[in-house]
Amino acid sequence: MTIASSSLDAAYFEGIFEGDDDPWDLATSEYESRKFDATMEAIAGRRYARALEVGCAQGVLTERLVTVCDELVSIDISPRALSLALKRVGDRPGLSLKRMAFPKEAPEETFDLVVLSEVAYYWGVVDLDRASEWLQRGVAAGGRILLVHYTGETDYPHSADEAVETLWADLKGCFEQERSDRHDRYRLDLWRRM
Repeated sequence: MTIASSSLDAAYFEGIFEGDDDPWDLATSEYESRKFDATMEAIAGRRYARALEVGCAQGVLTERLVTVCDELVSIDISPRALSLALKRVGDRPGLSLKRMAFPKEAPEETFDLVVLSEVAYYWGVVDLDRASEWLQRGVAAGGRILLVHYTGETDYPHSADEAVETLWADLKGCFEQERSDRHDRYRLDLWRRM
Protein backbone atom coordinates (compact mmCIF):
# COMPACT_ATOMS: atom_id res chain seq x y z
CA MET A 1 0.00 0.00 0.00
CA THR A 2 1.32 3.45 -0.94
CA ILE A 3 0.75 6.13 1.67
CA ALA A 4 0.33 9.72 0.51
CA SER A 5 2.81 12.12 2.12
CA SER A 6 1.05 15.42 1.43
CA SER A 7 -2.56 16.49 1.92
CA LEU A 8 -5.11 14.96 -0.40
CA ASP A 9 -6.46 17.59 -2.80
CA ALA A 10 -9.79 18.56 -4.34
CA ALA A 11 -9.22 16.32 -7.37
CA TYR A 12 -8.94 13.29 -5.08
CA PHE A 13 -12.29 14.02 -3.43
CA GLU A 14 -14.00 14.97 -6.70
CA GLY A 15 -12.90 11.58 -8.00
CA ILE A 16 -14.34 9.87 -4.92
CA PHE A 17 -17.75 11.49 -5.55
CA GLU A 18 -17.61 11.09 -9.34
CA GLY A 19 -19.17 7.66 -9.47
CA ASP A 20 -20.95 7.49 -6.12
CA ASP A 21 -23.07 10.07 -4.27
CA ASP A 22 -22.42 8.25 -0.97
CA PRO A 23 -18.89 6.80 -1.33
CA TRP A 24 -18.46 6.06 2.40
CA ASP A 25 -22.06 4.87 2.93
CA LEU A 26 -22.63 7.72 5.39
CA ALA A 27 -26.37 7.78 4.73
CA THR A 28 -26.96 4.02 4.71
CA SER A 29 -24.47 2.29 7.03
CA GLU A 30 -25.54 1.21 10.53
CA TYR A 31 -21.92 1.73 11.65
CA GLU A 32 -21.98 5.35 10.41
CA SER A 33 -25.35 5.96 12.03
CA ARG A 34 -24.06 4.70 15.41
CA LYS A 35 -20.94 6.83 15.02
CA PHE A 36 -23.05 9.93 14.26
CA ASP A 37 -25.19 9.13 17.33
CA ALA A 38 -22.01 9.04 19.47
CA THR A 39 -20.83 12.27 17.85
CA MET A 40 -24.04 14.09 18.73
CA GLU A 41 -24.10 12.61 22.23
CA ALA A 42 -20.57 13.96 22.85
CA ILE A 43 -21.67 17.54 22.20
CA ALA A 44 -25.13 17.28 23.76
CA GLY A 45 -26.28 19.42 26.64
CA ARG A 46 -25.77 22.84 25.15
CA ARG A 47 -26.58 24.92 22.10
CA TYR A 48 -23.73 26.35 20.01
CA ALA A 49 -23.89 29.96 18.81
CA ARG A 50 -21.46 29.44 15.92
CA ALA A 51 -20.05 26.10 14.73
CA LEU A 52 -17.74 25.00 11.93
CA GLU A 53 -17.94 21.57 10.31
CA VAL A 54 -14.84 20.76 8.26
CA GLY A 55 -15.41 18.24 5.48
CA CYS A 56 -19.20 18.02 5.37
CA ALA A 57 -19.24 15.54 2.44
CA GLN A 58 -22.85 15.11 1.35
CA GLY A 59 -24.28 16.58 4.55
CA VAL A 60 -25.35 13.55 6.58
CA LEU A 61 -23.76 14.83 9.81
CA THR A 62 -24.56 18.42 8.81
CA GLU A 63 -28.25 17.53 8.95
CA ARG A 64 -27.82 16.60 12.61
CA LEU A 65 -25.42 19.39 13.61
CA VAL A 66 -27.67 22.16 12.32
CA THR A 67 -30.25 21.22 14.98
CA VAL A 68 -27.90 22.24 17.85
CA CYS A 69 -26.35 25.37 16.31
CA ASP A 70 -27.62 28.91 15.83
CA GLU A 71 -25.11 29.30 13.00
CA LEU A 72 -23.36 26.41 11.26
CA VAL A 73 -20.70 26.88 8.60
CA SER A 74 -20.14 23.56 6.80
CA ILE A 75 -17.23 23.44 4.41
CA ASP A 76 -15.82 20.94 1.97
CA ILE A 77 -13.02 20.92 -0.59
CA SER A 78 -15.26 19.18 -3.16
CA PRO A 79 -17.84 21.17 -5.15
CA ARG A 80 -19.68 17.90 -5.88
CA ALA A 81 -19.93 17.11 -2.15
CA LEU A 82 -21.34 20.58 -1.46
CA SER A 83 -23.93 20.16 -4.19
CA LEU A 84 -25.04 16.88 -2.61
CA ALA A 85 -25.08 18.47 0.85
CA LEU A 86 -27.31 21.28 -0.40
CA LYS A 87 -29.74 18.71 -1.81
CA ARG A 88 -29.80 16.89 1.54
CA VAL A 89 -30.08 19.82 3.96
CA GLY A 90 -31.66 22.48 1.77
CA ASP A 91 -31.61 26.17 2.52
CA ARG A 92 -31.92 26.38 6.31
CA PRO A 93 -31.70 29.48 8.48
CA GLY A 94 -28.26 29.81 10.04
CA LEU A 95 -26.61 27.23 7.74
CA SER A 96 -23.88 28.19 5.26
CA LEU A 97 -22.30 25.69 2.89
CA LYS A 98 -18.95 26.86 1.51
CA ARG A 99 -16.22 25.47 -0.70
CA MET A 100 -13.00 25.79 1.25
CA ALA A 101 -9.72 23.84 1.27
CA PHE A 102 -9.19 23.86 5.03
CA PRO A 103 -6.67 24.48 6.56
CA LYS A 104 -5.02 26.33 3.64
CA GLU A 105 -8.22 28.34 3.47
CA ALA A 106 -10.01 29.04 6.73
CA PRO A 107 -12.82 31.23 8.04
CA GLU A 108 -11.95 34.54 9.66
CA GLU A 109 -14.57 34.15 12.43
CA THR A 110 -14.18 32.37 15.74
CA PHE A 111 -16.37 29.42 16.68
CA ASP A 112 -17.55 27.78 19.87
CA LEU A 113 -17.60 24.36 18.18
CA VAL A 114 -15.33 22.97 15.47
CA VAL A 115 -16.11 19.47 14.16
CA LEU A 116 -13.28 17.56 12.51
CA SER A 117 -15.01 14.32 11.56
CA GLU A 118 -12.96 12.03 9.33
CA VAL A 119 -10.69 14.78 7.99
CA ALA A 120 -7.42 15.26 9.92
CA TYR A 121 -5.75 12.13 8.55
CA TYR A 122 -6.11 13.49 5.00
CA TRP A 123 -3.66 16.30 5.86
CA GLY A 124 0.10 16.22 5.50
CA VAL A 125 2.41 17.58 8.21
CA VAL A 126 2.29 21.16 6.89
CA ASP A 127 -1.51 21.21 6.92
CA LEU A 128 -1.69 19.64 10.39
CA ASP A 129 0.51 22.53 11.55
CA ARG A 130 -1.75 25.03 9.74
CA ALA A 131 -4.82 23.45 11.34
CA SER A 132 -3.26 23.71 14.81
CA GLU A 133 -2.40 27.36 14.26
CA TRP A 134 -5.91 28.17 13.06
CA LEU A 135 -7.57 26.23 15.91
CA GLN A 136 -5.57 28.25 18.45
CA ARG A 137 -7.09 31.47 17.14
CA GLY A 138 -10.35 30.16 15.62
CA VAL A 139 -11.86 28.50 18.70
CA ALA A 140 -13.39 30.90 21.23
CA ALA A 141 -12.68 30.65 24.97
CA GLY A 142 -14.70 27.74 26.34
CA GLY A 143 -15.23 26.46 22.78
CA ARG A 144 -14.81 22.85 21.78
CA ILE A 145 -13.13 20.80 19.11
CA LEU A 146 -14.72 17.43 18.34
CA LEU A 147 -12.59 14.95 16.41
CA VAL A 148 -13.93 11.62 15.12
CA HIS A 149 -11.69 9.40 12.98
CA TYR A 150 -11.66 5.86 11.57
CA THR A 151 -8.83 3.87 13.16
CA GLY A 152 -8.39 1.15 10.55
CA GLU A 153 -5.60 0.95 7.99
CA THR A 154 -5.72 3.53 5.17
CA ASP A 155 -3.48 4.97 2.48
CA TYR A 156 -3.95 8.52 3.81
CA PRO A 157 -1.01 10.72 4.87
CA HIS A 158 -1.59 9.79 8.54
CA SER A 159 -3.43 7.27 10.66
CA ALA A 160 -6.19 8.54 12.93
CA ASP A 161 -3.92 8.24 15.94
CA GLU A 162 -1.01 10.06 14.27
CA ALA A 163 -3.20 12.94 13.08
CA VAL A 164 -5.05 13.42 16.37
CA GLU A 165 -1.92 13.09 18.51
CA THR A 166 -0.06 15.58 16.29
CA LEU A 167 -2.85 18.12 16.73
CA TRP A 168 -3.02 17.45 20.47
CA ALA A 169 0.74 17.96 20.89
CA ASP A 170 0.31 21.46 19.44
CA LEU A 171 -2.91 22.33 21.27
CA LYS A 172 -2.56 20.83 24.75
CA GLY A 173 -1.25 24.10 26.15
CA CYS A 174 -4.52 25.93 25.50
CA PHE A 175 -7.08 23.09 25.41
CA GLU A 176 -8.06 20.40 27.87
CA GLN A 177 -9.33 16.93 27.05
CA GLU A 178 -12.96 16.37 27.94
CA ARG A 179 -13.10 12.95 26.27
CA SER A 180 -10.84 10.52 24.50
CA ASP A 181 -12.86 7.43 23.64
CA ARG A 182 -11.98 4.42 21.53
CA HIS A 183 -14.80 2.58 19.83
CA ASP A 184 -15.00 -0.25 17.34
CA ARG A 185 -13.11 1.15 14.29
CA TYR A 186 -13.03 4.79 15.36
CA ARG A 187 -11.84 7.20 18.04
CA LEU A 188 -13.70 10.21 19.39
CA ASP A 189 -11.89 13.11 21.07
CA LEU A 190 -13.42 16.23 22.59
CA TRP A 191 -11.21 19.16 23.62
CA ARG A 192 -12.25 22.40 25.33
CA ARG A 193 -10.50 25.74 25.00
CA MET A 194 -9.28 26.92 28.42
